[in-house]
Amino acid sequence: MAYKISNDCTACGTCIDECPVEAISAGDIYKIDPEVCTDCGTCADACPVGAISPA
Repeated sequence: MAYKISNDCTACGTCIDECPVEAISAGDIYKIDPEVCTDCGTCADACPVGAISPA
């Protein structure tokens, strides 16, 4: 099960640098590609505003 990014995302970029499989894409609100995400949780641990959670 992939992680998802909520509307609380501030597009700070912290999660992109942490993702080991490059599943996160930038935008006004970042998005995680569920086909690429390995459910490691690294992005959620790194998010300073808690906008990332399991889907």
